[in-house]
Amino acid sequence: MIIAIDGPAGAGKGTTAKLVAAELGFAYVDTGAMYRAVALRAHELGWNARDDAPQIAHLAESAPIRFGAGGAQVWCDGRDYSAIIRTPEVGALASKVATLPEVRHHIVERQRVLGLEAQSEFGGAVLEGRDIQTVVFPDAQLKIFLTATTPARAHRRLQQWEKGGQNGDLEAATRDIVERDERDFNRTTSPLKAAPDAVHVATDDLTPQQVAARIVELARERMS
Repeated sequence: MIIAIDGPAGAGKGTTAKLVAAELGFAYVDTGAMYRAVALRAHELGWNARDDAPQIAHLAESAPIRFGAGGAQVWCDGRDYSAIIRTPEVGALASKVATLPEVRHHIVERQRVLGLEAQSEFGGAVLEGRDIQTVVFPDAQLKIFLTATTPARAHRRLQQWEKGGQNGDLEAATRDIVERDERDFNRTTSPLKAAPDAVHVATDDLTPQQVAARIVELARERMS
C-alpha cells in the first residue's frame, strides 16, 4: 500500500506521516526533505532559482540523497543536512527551488523510486509532501489531504521553530505560512491541491495521534 499525505504548510503532515508509518510498520518517506536538501546544496554552491535553474536541475537529478532510519537523518552529496534543512531559511530556499519545472521532474522521479522500493521492502510506504497524491503517486491506494486554519498552522510553525532552537514570533510564523501558501497554491508547475478522491482531514482541534489513528483506520479498511 502507498499512503500519500499532502496539505499546506503547518497542517501536520510530517508528524502524522511518521505516526502512521510506525503504527502500520510501513516505511516513511519525507519527500519535502529532498527539495530542502537540493536547495541548500545549491545555495552552498552559490546558485539561485532565478539565475541557475539548469545547474540546480542537474543537481536534483544526480546528487546522492540518502535517508537514515525513520527519515530523521538526511544526507545530500555526502553532507549531513539533518538539522539545518529544517530551518525557516532553508524552507524558503526550497519553496523557490520547487517552482522550477525541471527540478520537480527529477525529484518526482526519485520520489517514485523511493516509494516503490520502500513498498517492496516493508509492504507499504507513507509519503508526505507537496503534490504527492496528485503527481507523484496519483494511483495511491489512500490519499489524505490535511487542512487547518492559518492561525493554527502558524502556531504549529512557531512551535517547530522553538523546538529547533530557532528565533521567531507568531507574526513571523504567520507571515511564513501565508508566503508559503501563495507560492504553493499558485505556482505554474504542480500547484498544491487535493486529488479528487482524497480524504480531507481538518486537524485544527485534533492531536497528531488522533489524526494518525483516523488514517490508520482508513488504511486498514482498504487493505482488508
